[in-house]
Amino acid sequence: MAEPVGIVLVSHSQEAAEAVARLAAALAGGAAGVPVEPAGGLPDGGLGTSAERIGEAARRADRGAGVVVLADLGSAVLTVRALLAEGAEGGLPPGTRLLDAPFLEGAVGAVVSAAGGGDLAAVAAAAEDAYRLRKR
Repeated sequence: MAEPVGIVLVSHSQEAAEAVARLAAALAGGAAGVPVEPAGGLPDGGLGTSAERIGEAARRADRGAGVVVLADLGSAVLTVRALLAEGAEGGLPPGTRLLDAPFLEGAVGAVVSAAGGGDLAAVAAAAEDAYRLRKR
């Protein structure tokens, strides 16, 4: 089986990023082998986003099949966009994509797709399709 797509979860809170990573992996049957990396909070433990933490998480998640990034709130999105705009200097692996997907539901879709062997396009589509899930 090919290497899985990596998944990075960017939140303003390290605890929230870690919890969503655990939940998504558990709902995907453990998602053995799928690199799901939380990147939340500031290095001092405070709330916020850290470009350095995001870059480190993306490099850990990269297995050569691409990396998808899901972000929770506005400044997290802006930080990832800035890193992508910097290209190689931004510290994100080639093939990194910021997804337009809900944070929790998108993470679950991405992890399930990656665990099933989905390529970068399939993993992105699974996460982004989560917007279509109606709750009423």
